[in-house]
Amino acid sequence: MSINEIIFMALAGVAGTMLGALFFVGLWWTLRRGLTSSRPALWIFTSLLLRLSLTLAGFYWVAGDDWRRLLACLLGFLLARLLVTRLTRPGQPAAGIATEEASHAP
Repeated sequence: MSINEIIFMALAGVAGTMLGALFFVGLWWTLRRGLTSSRPALWIFTSLLLRLSLTLAGFYWVAGDDWRRLLACLLGFLLARLLVTRLTRPGQPAAGIATEEASHAP
């Protein structure tokens, strides 16, 4: 593997991360917006079409004709999923703070 191929693989991974961030942040934003909308199905369906179109076009463009770049892009996409789900997770109770237990327990 030449240095150029390594650089293109790394760039494909970065592009996949950016595509994933766009996809999953868009999903997060759509769900938040859809919950307060009078027409949530329209928001969700339109967002799905837009996010899928952009993501698939991006994968097609980045991969070109090389399956290794497609794989690097997919790995970057999955990395973005992990990052976005971790960053958008609702607040967790702090360690050591008791949460409300079942009402039947003394």
